[in-house]
This record gives sequence, structure tokens and C-alpha cells, in this order.
Amino acid sequence: MPKLGSNKFDKECPICGGIIWGRGQRVLLEGTKITVCQNCAQHGIILHEPLLNRSKTHTHYSIKARPSKRKGIKKTLIDDLEIVPEFAKKIKNVRNLLGLNQDQFAQKLNEKPSLLRRIETGKVEPTIKLAKKIQEVYNIILLQKSDDSIEAKVRDSKYMKKSSRTSLGDLAFIKKKK
Repeated sequence: MPKLGSNKFDKECPICGGIIWGRGQRVLLEGTKITVCQNCAQHGIILHEPLLNRSKTHTHYSIKARPSKRKGIKKTLIDDLEIVPEFAKKIKNVRNLLGLNQDQFAQKLNEKPSLLRRIETGKVEPTIKLAKKIQEVYNIILLQKSDDSIEAKVRDSKYMKKSSRTSLGDLAFIKKKK
């Protein structure tokens, strides 16, 4: 006895064993191109046939890859910038001079008021990006060039020789024998 609702044109899904209604969905699953039902299509990469060149002799498929869920952290080179030591006082003074409360101040920067409260109390140091935003909007200086380059650290080192040129040996910190 034939199955209810099935005819000679219906196909069986190779994944779940159910009936594939209509044309089915062509997917790339574990390196194999197969036609599966709509429910099982989510387990593979869906292949779409090009609309222009649909011929029976040559079938070309283009792969629609799933969007990758990378957490795109953009690494930008910051030219030795650091936050000034008294950033909290400067931000609070500017806010008070303009007569703004913390919520209004945060709204102009499109930041959360709780973040700016913690920055004003000195519990959190603003990021370089946020410091640049505050500098642009409120015209205060929060960033300065840092002097903490490798050469400056080596120059001040107790192992540094009195010569004017730096060599590889000067950069290596050597333990002295007792």
C-alpha cells in the first residue's frame, strides 16, 4: 500500500528519511552535494543554482557560505598615546563648567552614564577611542604621547653602559654573578 500523500515523483530525504516535497534543497554537507528536505538543509551549506544558465547538461552551483561569526576586533596602531594622569578631574571640571549633569554629558558622547560616572571617579580609565571622542566633543586634552619606548627604558636601565650607541647586548638584561 502506498504511503499517504506520496507519489512516484516524491523523493526521500537521505538525512532524516522524510518526504522531500517539491524540488528539495541542494546543499553541500560534509563535502558532498545532496538534495535534502527543508528541515535538513540547515545542517549544510545551501547551494544555489544560477538563474541565467539553467541547462540540463551543465549545472553549475555557487556556494553561499554562512556568515562567519568572528568577533571583529580591529587592531589599530596607536602612535604611543596614553591617557593623562588627571583625566578624571579634567572631565569632571569640563562637565561642571558647561553646567551638564552626567546623563546629559554621556548622551552627547553616545555613551552610558554609568561608564562616565566610573571614569569621573577614577575607577575606570577611558579607552583611547573614548578619550579621542571626548577630546573632539568637549575640546580638552586627555591624550599625550608616551615616552615609554624601549630605548627610553634601556637608557634609564642600571645595566646600560655610558656609550651613546645602543647594541643588542645593551637591550638584554644580564644577571650579574654574585
